[in-house]
Amino acid sequence: MTMATSYKKGASASIQYVKGVGPKLAILLKKKGIVTVEDALYFLPRTYEDRSKLRTISELEPMEYGLFEAEVLDFEVNRFKGGRKQILTVKVGDGTGKIVCKWFNFSDRYFSDFLKKGAKVFVSGTTSIYNGRMEMHHPDIEPVGRATEDKLHYGRIVPIYSETEGLGQKTIRRIMYNVVENFSNSVEDFMPPAVLSSMKLAPLSESLRQVHFPSKGTDIKSLCDFRNANQKRLIFDEFFVLELAFSIRRRGIKKRPGISFDAKPDWLNMINSKLPFKLTDAQTKVIEEILIDMKSSEPMNRLIQGDVGSGKTIVAFYAAAIAILNGKQVAMMAPTEILAEQHYKNFVKLFGENFKAELLVSSINKIEKQNIKTKIENGEVGFVVGTHALIQEDVNFKDLGLIVVDEQHRFGVEQRLNLIKKGTPDTIVMTATPIPRTLAMTLYGDLDVSVIDEKPSGRQPITTRVVTEDKRKVVYDFVRSEIQKGRQAYFIYPLIEESEKLMLKNVKDAVRHLSAEFKGWNVGLLHGKVRPEEKEAVMRDFKDGKINILVSTTVVEVGIDVPNATVMFIEHPERFGLSQLHQLRGRIGRGEFRSVCILMAGDNPTEASSKRLMAMAATEDGFKIAEQDLELRGPGEFFGTRQHGIPGFRVGNLVRDIDTLVLARNEADRLIKIDPELVMASNRKLRFVLTERFRDKIRLMDS
Repeated sequence: MTMATSYKKGASASIQYVKGVGPKLAILLKKKGIVTVEDALYFLPRTYEDRSKLRTISELEPMEYGLFEAEVLDFEVNRFKGGRKQILTVKVGDGTGKIVCKWFNFSDRYFSDFLKKGAKVFVSGTTSIYNGRMEMHHPDIEPVGRATEDKLHYGRIVPIYSETEGLGQKTIRRIMYNVVENFSNSVEDFMPPAVLSSMKLAPLSESLRQVHFPSKGTDIKSLCDFRNANQKRLIFDEFFVLELAFSIRRRGIKKRPGISFDAKPDWLNMINSKLPFKLTDAQTKVIEEILIDMKSSEPMNRLIQGDVGSGKTIVAFYAAAIAILNGKQVAMMAPTEILAEQHYKNFVKLFGENFKAELLVSSINKIEKQNIKTKIENGEVGFVVGTHALIQEDVNFKDLGLIVVDEQHRFGVEQRLNLIKKGTPDTIVMTATPIPRTLAMTLYGDLDVSVIDEKPSGRQPITTRVVTEDKRKVVYDFVRSEIQKGRQAYFIYPLIEESEKLMLKNVKDAVRHLSAEFKGWNVGLLHGKVRPEEKEAVMRDFKDGKINILVSTTVVEVGIDVPNATVMFIEHPERFGLSQLHQLRGRIGRGEFRSVCILMAGDNPTEASSKRLMAMAATEDGFKIAEQDLELRGPGEFFGTRQHGIPGFRVGNLVRDIDTLVLARNEADRLIKIDPELVMASNRKLRFVLTERFRDKIRLMDS
């Protein structure tokens, strides 16, 4: 029997063959990411309800969960025009009180068994207030006789799963019960005994059973908060395997040959004399961390995390100057041509007298491009900045010593690695997306993290105002006054064109409207469907002052410096995340003039969106905003998981489970120091799981 079959056993079996599933339900389960038995075992309940204790209707409070036995007193079905929508209203009572239950769009077949006056039912759900009276919307309801016979849905702590259309709670619960009963022992525990002991982890099979169907007396609050020991066991497992992969990759990077750079005092004095302003304490600290890395014989692999306008680029230029003074070449990769051009011009402005720099982007003509490539290969160029053009196969460096990747989240890890392969360079990656430090350590697990948390002195503060539709004329008058002073403005919208589903303003309509409103001024248009060369031209015209108002979607979220732009107007800001709004706001306030960010809130904002907009108005601190955004939206929405290359988690949550994440990281680092290749007998199962899950991401010997 191979390691694969002995580890998996029945866990890899198709969910279709589990009792109660079949081909049709298997298709619905696939929508929830459940294809195998193992997928089902790790499809954890989103919350729990304690249905072990009956209450009376008179004991229920508004916005409170409760289970009670009652009698059906009356019912009616209201069907709306066209017959598509229907509401079922059922009045029930138990002698202590009465309550109305409602279902919007329901199954006639399910309710037909007991929808008659005098029927005895169990009802469970959360109360709400409507027109001054207490109601329950979409409660769970079951005939008393059936509920008494079937102990799965009543008389216990009941798991509540995430649903999909055509797959209700009771169906999911029965399937999960069959999976747990028959297969919870089939997932062999891969955790080494030493880790099980040191972390005091419960047995895996027991944890899988308990998270789905908790024993009587389990603390329901700890379950709903995901603080139960069995939940934490599964969360730890997931984070631990990920952190092991990162730990091995970090170790692999450190084993690569590195460059021991020198940093002579007269060099440092020369570089400092070229800087346009005094470095902040935060910049100085990060430069010191970089210099320690560069002097080391191990390769540097460092993330510079800094808020918009914190001066990350100057820090990167500082490191670049050190590398060039050591006789090495530097490559800086930016996500857009116009941003690459901006970096090139700024570097030349600072160090053009000292170092030969070149710009390598796709739009350069073929002859000039080949000429630059020849110079790079011959070592005639010290600093080259470009876009994806840098990672083309025919771009060869004579002696590449440092790479800098700007706006890391816009590139994949593989693109960074392709650039690294062109030499044996130290690496700096930069991001303007503030992420709490502990999360950054995990999301960029192969990088050491430096944070620039100060803005350079002299940077103008940005005033942020949340306004409503009735203030639109006042806002337009203000924008007009700014343009008359020679300033420029951004107008940001969530959509490119009109949508039947979403009643939101869009850039195409806005261009027509604003061109009429600001007659005589130039209004430009930018969005994701604009061709790259046209996008570059529009941004260049805006930077050069040829466009007064730039109407755009969020494609300007990360962009070039336009010091003359003083207004950022955002329509429907409730449609954006806080961190995205903060990035957009960071496009202004980059010059000597006062700047204003105006958030035009939509009608009837929710409490959550109002809270987010008030948070934006209250602070310019990107890290504080990021933390609030994470809490309000959760990690999936916050990061745009797939876009940023962040792993998806089946059970863990990067915000909620941060303490478990830190424990997992520490334990993974400790284990790798003891057994770097995971060859010890106690670690072989773990090794198999790791190579299966991260086969293309880490380098272990073949299992």
